[in-house]
Amino acid sequence: MQAKRRIVLLTTLILLVSATVAVAGPTIHTDVVYGHKMGMALTYDVLEAETPNGAGILFMVSGGWVSRWFDPEIAMQRQGSFAELTSRGFTVFLVRHGSSPLFKVPDAVIDVRNALAHISSNAGDWNVDPARLGVFGGSAGGHLSLMLGNASESEIGDTGAAKARVAAVVAYFPPVDLQPITGPNDRFPALDFDKELADDISPLLYVSPDDPPTLLVHGTADGLVPISTSETIHAAFKEAGVTTDFVVIEGAGHGFRGEHETIATDALIAWFEKHLNSGGSAATAGGD
Repeated sequence: MQAKRRIVLLTTLILLVSATVAVAGPTIHTDVVYGHKMGMALTYDVLEAETPNGAGILFMVSGGWVSRWFDPEIAMQRQGSFAELTSRGFTVFLVRHGSSPLFKVPDAVIDVRNALAHISSNAGDWNVDPARLGVFGGSAGGHLSLMLGNASESEIGDTGAAKARVAAVVAYFPPVDLQPITGPNDRFPALDFDKELADDISPLLYVSPDDPPTLLVHGTADGLVPISTSETIHAAFKEAGVTTDFVVIEGAGHGFRGEHETIATDALIAWFEKHLNSGGSAATAGGD
């Protein structure tokens, strides 16, 4: 009986240790509601760092301005940047917006601005300083990241949302001027909207000296969004005196994999650690 009891106790201890290992890492909060429209909830997920450093990073869940739902636990395994950020104490917010074809790019811009305002207003709930928020995304997500950073003075979005700002931006292969590509589009129906609105949602047109430090990452072999888009806005940032940098990845296409992903993630981590861990530096001028 004593031997059996020891075996039971040993097994219990092993299970407890295993359970502890399994839950190590960020705490995941799913489907936090930041707004509603047309009877639908707009949500974000939170990957709360185990040891928060006080800074938060918004990730724009957007490809072609379609914002798909995915299991954040699986995303932690597949998206290396999420694990890297949370391991360094950053709390990550996975922000979703209304998707095409029902909603268009201007609608997505309104949504993510409102999400930023909600996160900023409730940052204390996640042990995050609202003055130390960053944002990143790729392609359409990169465009939306720049829209949050450049904060146009248009009437798009709620007044309260327009006041919320981010302190650092990382944009992968982003469209920056929507004027030439707005109109009927079978592949990207989100671009089928009134051309008169294109100016209001083109971040290139809203570059100004008070924009936050912005990193651009683009591949030389991108066949969908040409590298010239990042070159153009990078030059505009430098001319305006915005703190900026541009990482060019030789041979990378639209979307980073393998070594290209590692290069992009390392640059992203370094940028946020530099500009958010010091308390943010949106007011720091001078192109790098």
